[in-house]
Amino acid sequence: MAGRLVPQRLIEAAAERFRILSEPVRLVLLNHLNANGEMSVQQLVEATGQRQSNISKHLAQMAHAEMLERRRDGQHVLYRVIDPTVSALCLLVCGQLQSAADESTTFVA
Repeated sequence: MAGRLVPQRLIEAAAERFRILSEPVRLVLLNHLNANGEMSVQQLVEATGQRQSNISKHLAQMAHAEMLERRRDGQHVLYRVIDPTVSALCLLVCGQLQSAADESTTFVA
């Protein structure tokens, strides 16, 4: 059975989403946010060892793409993942990579 043809505008939007997710630092940030929920920029700096300016730049790009939501709490800006497909996609890909790695290390006696 043949699948449906995806409209060009959705293909372009998906390509933009994948472009944003293609940066390893952004995947690390998503990993921390998925594991911990809402986190401040400072907490993410401490968790990743990246510079604050670099973290802020990546968080802003993901927030602009509506993957993250940010809110101010006093002097802190807190971020959380709001697009569940981002988390699901990362888990799917990482799970497949883990399965492939597990299979390649299995020895046949």
